[in-house]
Amino acid sequence: MAKIWAKKVDPFYKSTAWLKCRAYVLLRDNYLCQTCLRDQALTPANTVHHIKARLDYPDLALDTDNLESICPSCHNKEHPEKGGGQKKDARKKRRVNVVVSKANEEWW
Repeated sequence: MAKIWAKKVDPFYKSTAWLKCRAYVLLRDNYLCQTCLRDQALTPANTVHHIKARLDYPDLALDTDNLESICPSCHNKEHPEKGGGQKKDARKKRRVNVVVSKANEEWW
């Protein structure tokens, strides 16, 4: 019988403080990858990334100025040591045009 090894999850990422902070950052960034957004592409984000590494800067672990929403592809590029950075992203990025308009209050 083969054994299946699970990744060991750092308890920090299960803490209430982190989960609240993570939810705030995703909402703040509108669930959009900030790395892709800098390249003018809209990509959904589901990961919150520490800009300065949490292990190197533990005092910034919950500092929202040190956190950004990021897509899995960009996160893997940020962390090639975790095995995902060398893979080519199979998904194609979609460009989306966004039109912002304000309703005329005097339309009657």
